Amino acid sequence: MNQRKYALELINDLGLTNAKPSNTPLEQNLKMTSLEYDAALDIHDADTKLEDASIYQRLIGRLLYLTNTRPDIAFGVHHLSQFMQIPKKEHYEDALRIVRYIKKNQGKGIFLTAEGTTDLHAYCDSDWASCNMTRKSVTGYCVKLGNSLISWKSKKQNTISRSSAEAEYRSMANTVAKLVWLKGLLAKLGVKISKPMLLHCDNQAALQIASNSVFHERTKHIEIDCHFIREKIQKGDVETKHISTNEQMADLLTKGLSIPQHKYLVTKLGMKDIFHPPT
Repeated sequence: MNQRKYALELINDLGLTNAKPSNTPLEQNLKMTSLEYDAALDIHDADTKLEDASIYQRLIGRLLYLTNTRPDIAFGVHHLSQFMQIPKKEHYEDALRIVRYIKKNQGKGIFLTAEGTTDLHAYCDSDWASCNMTRKSVTGYCVKLGNSLISWKSKKQNTISRSSAEAEYRSMANTVAKLVWLKGLLAKLGVKISKPMLLHCDNQAALQIASNSVFHERTKHIEIDCHFIREKIQKGDVETKHISTNEQMADLLTKGLSIPQHKYLVTKLGMKDIFHPPT
């Protein structure tokens, strides 16, 4: 599944047909702030505000539509969508960078294969306290049916987490909820999921919380999530597994990555450009 025609129209409308393509959607370790945040810290620059916010809003809206088949830009677009009301010029430039990234592989999309099993397995991750303005964490997860990617999400968490384990556990809870919903949907479509749904996480502390039935000081802020995940594990619906950070596909949905790691995880997600097959 791809949106190549829509991507080409977007590139042409923005006059970026001859622009240099970008290798990643966002710069690695990029930190963005709003004008209100800058003002609170007494950082004033008259040249930072984008005069016509509507051009930014339209661009982000079009990019959001592209995320239906482009999980590789989901984090960048989500990150930039925070500044829709009063965008800065640098926000617009960052959005244009995403378009230049799309230009590199306009036909890239989700490849749904007939091969493999019908098992559901997911990858979840979080970037703890990554928002400079609120210190909220970002949740990212992706779900595969066999070898095919069928669901993904990149979203800032609603509450502040006091530790990386807490942020990761909230991400796990969101992912388990999605797995349970997808299992029910597939059952209605006649696809039975008999094996436990596998959840991959790279945070050992979060995995220990999931397997430990004793609550303590570290878990009282996420007690409901703890009960929810443990119930699914005890019932045999979900099984957790540790995965190395380098192999964690959901990492792509929580932060900007280096060029080699970004390319590697995009390939692991199962994204392909059928118009430009690898040589």
